[in-house]
Amino acid sequence: MQVTELQYDAEFEEAFPVIRELHHDLDERRYRELIPEMRAAGYRMFAVRGEGVLVAVAGVQRLTNLYYGRHFYVYDLSVADGARSKGHGERLLRHVEEVAREEGCGFVALACGRERDAALRFYEDRMGYERPGYSMRKALSS
Repeated sequence: MQVTELQYDAEFEEAFPVIRELHHDLDERRYRELIPEMRAAGYRMFAVRGEGVLVAVAGVQRLTNLYYGRHFYVYDLSVADGARSKGHGERLLRHVEEVAREEGCGFVALACGRERDAALRFYEDRMGYERPGYSMRKALSS
């Protein structure tokens, strides 16, 4: 199976069910509103297809900051429920790492929920990622 970068609106729409498995509270209307704005800011999505069906996606953005310098940030990495444990996540993440290298990045960074034990083991034990600190957030009331 090959990793491809999604280019067209229809491809991003096709990715929604896989993304929804990661972001359970995200509805399709909100997804369709956010994707164009995210893409305009440099958000890209890579995907793996199995038998013509999208089975895994990785949403990334190339950023530059004082902490990492030029880097890829993985916002979304999701594999469809029936396609897990078949190497799709690893294939996607290794592809993202290679594209990041080609684009002059020194790091690939991501955040993972504390409660996602299997994902944390995957990132740390299998993929070699480390936890240099904590990712934090604060909800802003309107």
